[in-house]
Amino acid sequence: MLLLNLGGPDSLEAVEPFLVNLFSDPFLIRLPLRGWLRRKFARWVARKRAPHVRQLYSEIGGRSPIEPITRKQAEMLEAELGAGYRCYVAFSAWTPYIREAVERAQADGCRRLVGVSLFPQWCSATTASVLHDLRGEAGRRGLPVVEVDRYPEDPTYLDALASTVLAGLRRFDPDERAQVHVLFSAHGVPVSIIKKGDPYEREVHATVQGVLARLPPGQPWSLSWQSKVGPVKWLEPASADHLPALAALGVSRVLVVPVAFVSDHIETLHEQRILLRGIAEQAGISRYEVADALNDSALYARALARLVRAAEARGG
Repeated sequence: MLLLNLGGPDSLEAVEPFLVNLFSDPFLIRLPLRGWLRRKFARWVARKRAPHVRQLYSEIGGRSPIEPITRKQAEMLEAELGAGYRCYVAFSAWTPYIREAVERAQADGCRRLVGVSLFPQWCSATTASVLHDLRGEAGRRGLPVVEVDRYPEDPTYLDALASTVLAGLRRFDPDERAQVHVLFSAHGVPVSIIKKGDPYEREVHATVQGVLARLPPGQPWSLSWQSKVGPVKWLEPASADHLPALAALGVSRVLVVPVAFVSDHIETLHEQRILLRGIAEQAGISRYEVADALNDSALYARALARLVRAAEARGG
């Protein structure tokens, strides 16, 4: 099994080359540039953004925690599946790269691959990118591949996600939990992608509804979108705008849930816990909490194991 994600820089020195890889990805950055022109553009943008992004990473420990968290997820998935399975971390924008993971798997004697997306909701900017890289590398090596490409309504995944929400609610006093506003904050995408038929927005909504069915009846909630980049129109409401709007309605207690993220990284540790916290407190929200991402959830590992077995059964 290859756990597929974008990855993240493992040092402050890695920030700029990581950004070059991100901005070189045609699935993520949809510009009519090819070859050396795209690479030149990616290096230019990365050089301009790197000082700011390095500062963000310096405020969360100097690196992304996504690699060690994903490695732990891989260990737990391997343990769930038992003998005959090996699990590898495989990133598209930083080490260990997908090509490196496939090479290692083949060297270890693996005869076929299962690509496991760590994006629960399918998106053409992320899921399609990592699967494209995996298919290309596996094809060059003659290895068959089956895929777990999405699971927005998988019941065990929803149980795992709901457990993080319930744990977050337990940080509040028992007599105030029913009034806590649960804000599901997902990574946004340009509206133009959705208009072309991308199912991401619809699948995020399906996940939210599945989690709500597992929360106390009547729990206040809403969904917003974060991490906007560039001038084009993105999904709304933006989390940075929605929090002040909630405060204006009298909401004073908020639990933010990283609904489309399965591991803590810069978008949960900095954007949600630092940037959005500041916006919320300035708007008058007196208690602001962020639920943990799934990280090393045993339920999440169990969900992935079942999905892997189902994918194998389908793929023969």
